[in-house]
Amino acid sequence: MPSNSCHPNAPHEKLKAPDWYVSALMMDRALDAILRRVKKLDRAHDIPYLAGYSQDGKTIYIDRHLPKSFTFRGRTVEVDRFLILHEEVEKTLIDQLGLHYLHAHQIATRAEEAAVNAQRVTWKAYDRFMQKYVKSIGDERLQKVPADLDLKPYRDYHDYDLLQRMEQHIQRTPGLGAKLAGELKSYAAAFREQHELEHRHATHDAAARKRAAKAPAAKKKPAAKKTARASVAKAARRTAR
Repeated sequence: MPSNSCHPNAPHEKLKAPDWYVSALMMDRALDAILRRVKKLDRAHDIPYLAGYSQDGKTIYIDRHLPKSFTFRGRTVEVDRFLILHEEVEKTLIDQLGLHYLHAHQIATRAEEAAVNAQRVTWKAYDRFMQKYVKSIGDERLQKVPADLDLKPYRDYHDYDLLQRMEQHIQRTPGLGAKLAGELKSYAAAFREQHELEHRHATHDAAARKRAAKAPAAKKKPAAKKTARASVAKAARRTAR
C-alpha cells in the first residue's frame, strides 16, 4: 500500500455487504447527525403543510394532528425524523446559501426521499400517508399558529389563501406576537395588490380579445369587377395586334 494514500496502514477493501445496505447505513448516520443538531421539536401547534420552522431555526414544528408513525408492510415507521431532515435542509439552504424557497424545497424533498428509501420504505407509501393529512389539515381553520413561525415558505409559494386564513387567526387571537401579525398583514396587502393588478390585466386582455372578435373583416373587392378588368385588358391586347 503506498505511503501517501489516505489510509497507509489500512488498505481499502470491498465491504462484504450489498450496495443498498452501505447507502442505507451512511444515510442513517447522516440523518442521526442532523437530528442531533435540532434544539427543539414542537408538536403542539397547527402547521400548514405539516411541518415548518421558527424564524431563528432553533425550533422544528410538526403539526399536532399528524400521527407519529404509520404501518408499512407490517413495520411501524416513525415519520418525525424524515420531516425534521426536510425542514433542517430547507432552512439551511435558504438562510446560508440564499436559495429561493421553491429551490430549497426541491432539494430538501430529494433528501427526504433518499432517507425514506434508505429505511426500505417506498416513497409512494410514505407520500400517500402524508398527503392524507396535508389535505385534512389544509381544510380546517387554523387554531394554534406559533408566534415565531417562519412565513417565508408561504410567502415565496404565493399561497394567498393560506396567508388570509392565518391573518384571520391573528385577528381573533389576542396577545399573539406583534411581529408575526405585522408580517402577515404586510404579506397579505402585497398579495392583494398583486391579485388586483393581475385582475386588471386579465380584464384588459379579455376586452381586447372581445373587440378583435367583433371587428369586421377586411372587405375584399368583388371578384366580378376583377374579371371584368381582365377581359378589357385582354381585348385591348387583341386590338393592338
